[in-house]
Formats: sequence, C-alpha cells, structure tokens
Amino acid sequence: MEEVLQNLANLQYIDSRIDEITRLRGDLPEEILDIETDISRLEAKINKIKEDQKNLKKEEDELKLEIEEANGLVDKYEKQQMAVRNNREYDALTKEIESQKQKVENAKSRLEEIVILNQENEKILEDSIKEKEEIENTLVDKRADLKEVIKRTEEEENVLRKKRNKAAEELSERYLKSYQRLRNGLTNGMAVVPMERGSCLGMMLPPQTQMEVRRKNKIIIDENSGRIVVDKSFFDEAKKAMTK
Repeated sequence: MEEVLQNLANLQYIDSRIDEITRLRGDLPEEILDIETDISRLEAKINKIKEDQKNLKKEEDELKLEIEEANGLVDKYEKQQMAVRNNREYDALTKEIESQKQKVENAKSRLEEIVILNQENEKILEDSIKEKEEIENTLVDKRADLKEVIKRTEEEENVLRKKRNKAAEELSERYLKSYQRLRNGLTNGMAVVPMERGSCLGMMLPPQTQMEVRRKNKIIIDENSGRIVVDKSFFDEAKKAMTK
C-alpha cells in the first residue's frame, strides 16, 4: 500500500507543478481568443460599411441619371405643351411634367440623405479601423507575452508530462480513476494532500486519523475535505524524485 500512496503523491506533486505552470500563463490564452474574436467582429463591421458605401455610390449614380432623364422629359413635355390643340392634351402633359419634377425632388432628397449617410459611415469606418489597429497591436503584445511564458516553461512542462504518464502507469486503473475523479471535482486540483503536524489543509485531524495516516498502510479520506491524506514523507520523496 505504501507504493500506491507514494505513486498517488508523485502524481499529485507533478500535477500541482503543471497547474502552477498553467497559472503562470494566466488568462493569456483566453485573452488572446477574446481579442481575436473582437478583431473578427470589427473586420465584419468594416466590410459591412464598405459594402454599404459601395451600394450607396451605385444608388447615387442611378439617382443622378434619374434626375437627368426626368429633367430631359420635363423639357420635352414643356415644348409639347406649346403645340397642343386642346385642354385635355395640355392637362395630360402638365401631369407628366409634375410627375417628373416630383421624381427630381425625391431623387435630390435621397441624394442629400446619401451625403449624410456617407459622412456617418466614413466616421464609423475611420473609428473602426483605428480600433482594429489598436486591438491588433494589443494582440501582438499578448502573443509575445504568451510565447515568452511558454518558452520559459515548455521544456519543464514536457518533462513533467512524461513523468506524469509514467506515474499514472504505475497506478492501477482503480486508484487512477478515483484520483482523477477527486481532482476534477476540486477547484485547486489537490486530490492528495500531506498531513503536516497532525493537520490537513490547516485543520487538525482527529488523533485516530493521524495514527492511521502515519501507519501508511491504507488510503485515508479526510472527512472535511473529501481528499486523500498521506504522510508528508510521501511528498518529500516525490519532490526528491522530480528533482533528479
């Protein structure tokens, strides 16, 4: 049983150090992902504005052509009015002239709206491009920070993961599953903890439990925390083994 307890301590010691490395990297990976999402959102926004500008330019050209055609028809109908022979023809031409003039007014009104929309879009586009550039600069810095942290810890982590695989292989599937289940259910990942001066996680253990832990002949579960408690000597040995 001492071998099982030592293997559990070894596995916990390694996992705790890997957790420290992960914490050292901090929230950088998530921050980078959030920044990349923001950049994608801004790119979509910028593309949408550019598409709107393109459509507005097309509409502007069509409206100008519509105004030109309508003014031409007004001139044509006004000339025709000079040659009509009865009121009915004159009134019909008058309606056509009014209709074309209304088209001109509507088109001019829309052109004025397009000018305002283009000004607004240009300001939004300018701000969005500036914001995107600033965020991209932040992304470069964050990626550099993460790269530096990974560079400092990658070699140690690779060694630790190899040792972890070996430590896991030395545990029976039953104990490994129990350990992993405990670890996954804890916020700090400490499934196995050392008993130091009769205490576990700062809480004094009952004398009977202390004696059982010191005997090193069975797995002891702390009633308060639900963790496996082992004698501190197992963690001392784990530390020695990991520093070799």
